[in-house]
Amino acid sequence: MTKTQPMTADHQPHDPTGTTSDKPAKPPLWRKLLPIVILIAGLTLAWSSGVLDYFSFTTLRENRDVLQGYVANNPTISVLAFMAIYAVAVALSLPVGSLLTMTGGFLFGVWLGTAYAVIAATLGATAVYLAARYAFYDLMHAKAGNAIRKMETGFAENAFSYLMVLRLIPLFPFWLVNLVPALLGVKFRSFVLGTAIGIIPGTFVFVSIGDGLGALFDQDKTPDLGIIFEPRILTPIIGLAVLAMVPVLYKKFRQRATGASHNE
Repeated sequence: MTKTQPMTADHQPHDPTGTTSDKPAKPPLWRKLLPIVILIAGLTLAWSSGVLDYFSFTTLRENRDVLQGYVANNPTISVLAFMAIYAVAVALSLPVGSLLTMTGGFLFGVWLGTAYAVIAATLGATAVYLAARYAFYDLMHAKAGNAIRKMETGFAENAFSYLMVLRLIPLFPFWLVNLVPALLGVKFRSFVLGTAIGIIPGTFVFVSIGDGLGALFDQDKTPDLGIIFEPRILTPIIGLAVLAMVPVLYKKFRQRATGASHNE
């Protein structure tokens, strides 16, 4: 007579389908949409409250002594406050990025202003990327047709290079370049690195303008934001964008060469 072993938690019946009943449930739709709702609510509040009226060269000129004095007396708090305002503005897609970037140069100088602006802009852009990916990626992926899937595959394979080009040359709005990579499944690391590195040249140009705002204010002038489209500024940036596309072009060349050799 043999003894039977009692069934314990470690000896569960085999499930021939290979599935388990304790899979984590998908979060409800309202929870997935919550980050996007928060961003939209923040954007609506910013527009309706009139706070955007304070983001102007006039405000900066009239408060220059107060701002510069506060930065001198409270350097750490000033940096954190500037980066927080900048990151929130980018996350909410407020149209004040150029002014804030120049403010960074005006208050902190070229090199520190560039560093603070790049970090803050990357944080804000990453917030949008994560919110869109969490809210919409699964839904879009489930509904996507073959064309969207091919686009997703192609973009993901060369995500860093494409992001570098889109960040270097502002062919599309900054907020749109935050959303599309999230929907096309671009990896988090590629998005962050492509954003942070790609925005450095343009940020440096605007911070440099901001560093000279004091002299312009003394002459009762405001900067010409069209300077970034001047050939001496735009040509090097386009050159960097072309270099960023070299890996993509090389990969396509190798694929065609390999395909041609197989067909022979």
